[in-house]
Amino acid sequence: MLKIERTTHKNEHFTSLVAQLDAYLSHTDGDEHDFYHQYNGIEHLNQVVIAYSDNAAVGCGAIKEFDTDSVEVKRMYVSPKTRGQGVATLLLKELEKWATELGYKSCILETGKRQPEAISLYTKNNYKTTPNYGQYEGMENSVCFKKDLV
Repeated sequence: MLKIERTTHKNEHFTSLVAQLDAYLSHTDGDEHDFYHQYNGIEHLNQVVIAYSDNAAVGCGAIKEFDTDSVEVKRMYVSPKTRGQGVATLLLKELEKWATELGYKSCILETGKRQPEAISLYTKNNYKTTPNYGQYEGMENSVCFKKDLV
């Protein structure tokens, strides 16, 4: 049975899942990994969700304030053995619900063109591509998305 828990960056299961995510991204991002990695610190992520299957942490995600109306979705990851079972969508929906509860009107995010599974996840959950924002402007590998919550 799948359970979603709200927590913070201090959760040891979150830090373990993020380590797995970083190992995956260092492979897929190649030479650009250091650029992206500098924007993915977790010490300020106080809205974190973790998916548990039979008490094992199998996925995570987080949101952080981007501006007064928007949160940025960060550190989305599902363990390879659990992919294709809808875990990422459940995590994303919980993050959107939390953002709404906090009064935000939209979610934004960045992912890489080399992560087609992530692009598919966001597209099927009604995220629309937008021009690259902030540090991702001009990054050829970046794809940015936005979803209005209300």
